[in-house]
Order: sequence, then structure tokens, then C-alpha cells
Amino acid sequence: MIRPILRALLALAYMAAGILHVFVPAPFLKITPDWVPFAPIVIMVTGLCEMAGAIALFVPRLRWWAGTMLAVYAVCVYPANVKHAFDYITHGTGGLSLWYHIPRLAFQPVIVWWALFAGCVVDWPFANRKPAHD
Repeated sequence: MIRPILRALLALAYMAAGILHVFVPAPFLKITPDWVPFAPIVIMVTGLCEMAGAIALFVPRLRWWAGTMLAVYAVCVYPANVKHAFDYITHGTGGLSLWYHIPRLAFQPVIVWWALFAGCVVDWPFANRKPAHD
């Protein structure tokens, strides 16, 4: 029962983030590292990927790929989260305090696990309770 609930919550979060990336890209452009080429296009594509992944989590034959790709995505966007935190620390920009940034950076591995669990890629820590079929 826990996996479908976590899947729905993760899909909701990724769908909301994807919509924001596509329709309100300015905040994401501000935290995108300078070394990212074609940042506006990258922001739009990442938003579309978030939305596609959110939907694919509910399609059984796409679920494994959605979980895997959303986990990879969470790893790939980590530099933007780090930049966002450093911009706040060094320049006071970004509008969010360390009460946001520190938990956000620390929570990233949980988001990676969450995507893998929601996509039935891993069963941990619930392996003895139910096989990865839901």
C-alpha cells in the first residue's frame, strides 16, 4: 500500500515542478549553473521530462523506466540545487534561507531512492513485505 501512495505523491511533485519549469522558467534560470549550455531550452526540456516521468509512473510497462530516469534526473539537477544554496550563502540571493537549502540538499538522496522505489526498481526497505509488482 505504501508504494502506490509514494508513487502518487512523487508524481504530483514532479508534475508540479514540470509545469513550473515550462511556464515559469525564470526562477530556474537563475539557479542554473553558468556552464549549462542553452539554459532556457534545458529548463523547458527538463520540465517536459518531469511531466512525462510523472505520467509514466502510472503506466505499468513504463514505470521502471520512469523511476530510473527520474532518479537519474534528480542526480543531474543536484548542481543547480548546490548553486542555489551557494548563491544564497555568498550573495543572499534566491529568496530562500538555509532552512530551505540545507534540508533540500540533504533530502536529494531520498528523492533518488523515492523515484527508484516508486518505479519498482528497488524494494528496499520493504523487500520482505511485498514483491515489486504494483
